[in-house]
Amino acid sequence: MKRILKNMLPYWKWILVIVVFLTVQAYCDLSLPQYTSQIIDVGIANSGVEHILPEKLTEEDYAKTQLFMTSEERDQFASYYTKDADSYQLDCEKEELEEADEAFLEPIVMVYQMTQMENADVDEEAAQMMQALAAGALPDEQILEMREKVSEQMETVGSSTLQSMGVTYAVACDKSAGVDVDAIQTRYLWISGAKMLGFTLLMVAAAIVVGYCASIVGAGVGRDLRDKTFRNVVCYSNAEMNHFSTASLITRSTNDVQQIQMVTIVFLRMILYAPIVGIGGIVKVAETKSGMEWVIALAVLLILGLVLFLVSIAMPKFKIMQDLVDRLNLISREILTGLNVIRAFGREKKEEERFDEANRDLTKTQLFTNRVMTFMMPGMMMIMYCITLLIVWVAAGRIDKGYMQVGSMTAFITYTMTIVISFLMLTAMSIMMPRAGVAADRIEEVIKTKSSIKDPENPKKLDQCKGVVRFSHVNFRYPGSDEDAVSDIDFVAEPGKTTAIIGSTGCGKSTIVNLMVRFYDVTGGKIELDGEDIRDYTLEDLRGQIGLVPQKGILFSGTIESNLRFGAENASEEEIHEAAEIAQAADFINEKSDGYDSHIAQGGSNVSGGQKQRLAIARAIAKHPKIYVFDDSFSALDMKTDAALRKELGEKTKDATVLIVAQRISTILHADQILVLDDGKIVGKGTHEELLRNCEVYEQIARSQLSDKELGLAGEVR
Repeated sequence: MKRILKNMLPYWKWILVIVVFLTVQAYCDLSLPQYTSQIIDVGIANSGVEHILPEKLTEEDYAKTQLFMTSEERDQFASYYTKDADSYQLDCEKEELEEADEAFLEPIVMVYQMTQMENADVDEEAAQMMQALAAGALPDEQILEMREKVSEQMETVGSSTLQSMGVTYAVACDKSAGVDVDAIQTRYLWISGAKMLGFTLLMVAAAIVVGYCASIVGAGVGRDLRDKTFRNVVCYSNAEMNHFSTASLITRSTNDVQQIQMVTIVFLRMILYAPIVGIGGIVKVAETKSGMEWVIALAVLLILGLVLFLVSIAMPKFKIMQDLVDRLNLISREILTGLNVIRAFGREKKEEERFDEANRDLTKTQLFTNRVMTFMMPGMMMIMYCITLLIVWVAAGRIDKGYMQVGSMTAFITYTMTIVISFLMLTAMSIMMPRAGVAADRIEEVIKTKSSIKDPENPKKLDQCKGVVRFSHVNFRYPGSDEDAVSDIDFVAEPGKTTAIIGSTGCGKSTIVNLMVRFYDVTGGKIELDGEDIRDYTLEDLRGQIGLVPQKGILFSGTIESNLRFGAENASEEEIHEAAEIAQAADFINEKSDGYDSHIAQGGSNVSGGQKQRLAIARAIAKHPKIYVFDDSFSALDMKTDAALRKELGEKTKDATVLIVAQRISTILHADQILVLDDGKIVGKGTHEELLRNCEVYEQIARSQLSDKELGLAGEVR
């Protein structure tokens, strides 16, 4: 969670906007149940009348309403009304009405009860008491004493019922005075409905803004993570690339980033909203004064218990799931890359079985986690429905006793569901967060793993490169290996001369090339360029002087020209064509209908192996480097093309240093210096003739490829 929040930190301004609009959305959402309650309790049950003071009173009702008031209360009551002909009109502010609801509730309810008794049979003493009240003959002390006795009896009824009695009396008085109560009710319902519609529209607008901003943040986080991951991976040396498989790096850059991006959006749209609306719901519940807060506490405890139980079962499987995705991607990539080989060896069935096994393992894990989590929603809904039934059951008793109204119960149910749903949002995150947390850890591992090949803190300048390369007693051991791949490699490659390296497979030829270009760093000795350790130069400066043609020719999707310009973007058209001529690639390029604009598929799959090698060689030539490194780059060429290419190349590279790694003796016959490697060590050094005389390993290689006559002719040509 910490890493996911860290990724969102650069977008704090957007998040602040989201929080503001989520607060607006929550306020609107929590206001709607309150209006629903008021429509039921006030608009329907009380005919739209909110307060116990009648809007208009006849003279008779005006006097009757004051029967159980003290002289001080009568004065206050009189201040609220204005005499208008034969009636009294209410004339006060809304705040005063709310104060009056509390001040005059008891005397008005007593008058209401008295009016209910007028048609009933009462004893003589009660009749005399009512006459005395009507005549105003009772002192304040006696009135208060009567109210105190009645108040004790009314305590069992409940404040909600008392308020309803007072409003009923006000409605009756309004009707007696000729007030159109139906119009009041209709107006109240229309106004309340309009307010609810306004809050709904505002809530929808806020939700749209939140969704828009959350999408911006989510997309930005995904973009940043992909950028950081890619930038770091591009700088990796071969050691780091071997540590992370290519399939795993692809999964981390796509699937894992997508997981975090999705969780980020859900977090901003739902999880931030959950505590806001949840706390607001608790406040609203407290304002209802229903006395049923314990129901919400019970619901929350049940939900948390269910979530913790299910997540504890599913959590360990999320890490396994990501590893299985890596494995499936790895197998898929291997099968698709080597499809022709698989077909040639009739291995389709075996590879299908291997893929099916990985696919089944992933499916089993996903099914397990999905099956566990399928209990989440039904369990939540069961809890919600049971809580609703419990609320109705408890509230029914309180409504019966007069402590609660139907509308208040409806609002309480809605607020309770809102609080429960807010916890449901959090539980949804609890399902997504573990997997996203695993994804974040995997991405963080890639980002934090820095390349072991770094630029020096104080690099030396390489302005005028001569191209003198010296391997000084170089040793190298691959990470995790117990033995050196090459040891005590010592030679000098000079400008204008060709240094060739030959040896059996696995003797360390390509390792020397990798060390020269700093794909790996030496573990012993040093490599110098113009008298300085190559580790003292920046990678950009060093590799800018080297034209590498790798053992496996790699082309990129685009055109032939874009591939030839790969290392020399500013090369002129003449230079590109010259490089193609030297590499013996111009003939097949010109045969294509689009020439140098011909399309190259990904990996160069639409050209032959020999054409791919020639284009790779042309790409290095177009760069005009001071050092050419050919890592077995002529193996796919026929003898004629090989000879023509080397002749043209000799003219082009006469002032450059050339290193050639080869398997064929014919490719290196005329090299100025040949290094013979065996088991990671130099066992021979010299020209072709010298090595034939002095190096048994070289002689064996030469005689296995050339006849005695060819070896003799080669010597004569030399």
